Amino acid sequence: MSDLLHSAEVVRLLGEWRQGDQDAYERLIPLVYGELHRLAGAQLRREMPGHSLQPTMLVHEAYLRLAGADVAWQNRTHFLSVAARVMRRLLVERARARRAEKRGGDAVRVTLTGAAVAQDPVGVLDLDRALERRQRFGARQAEVVELAYFGGLTYPEIASLVGISEATVDRDLRHARAWLRRELAGG
Repeated sequence: MSDLLHSAEVVRLLGEWRQGDQDAYERLIPLVYGELHRLAGAQLRREMPGHSLQPTMLVHEAYLRLAGADVAWQNRTHFLSVAARVMRRLLVERARARRAEKRGGDAVRVTLTGAAVAQDPVGVLDLDRALERRQRFGARQAEVVELAYFGGLTYPEIASLVGISEATVDRDLRHARAWLRRELAGG
């Protein structure tokens, strides 16, 4: 099935499921599960060793939230963008719960690598707060970082979704990396 037909089928089935058609859910799962699992796996590979969350668990939690979301799905890349945000929220919630459970010690740590933002271990809560601040005056860069880091999307996927060139994706990530380093270092 071509990407265009696949995307149209996903959007159609998401809409039907949102309207209560349980058969649509059964047809949708095989179409999106692989992509959601890829996103979850990419995200969890960036976490420090010792975390207990598995990609399948993250996929299932994200899928339940995506299904209940009141979103007018536009296409496959829109779905992946929303999925990246949902996974970010889930990881932040999990980190907050762990922090509360352990009173601040041993918060979930992540390492930003590759297409993501930096090479240093950063707490997912610290990164989330920094991205929230970045959103206020650099919304596109915050979105690009979120898609690369939390969504595990490639430069071409991000460029297509955001409507910018791959060179701009690279530039946005470099600028965001420098800003985040300063922000997370407290300066």
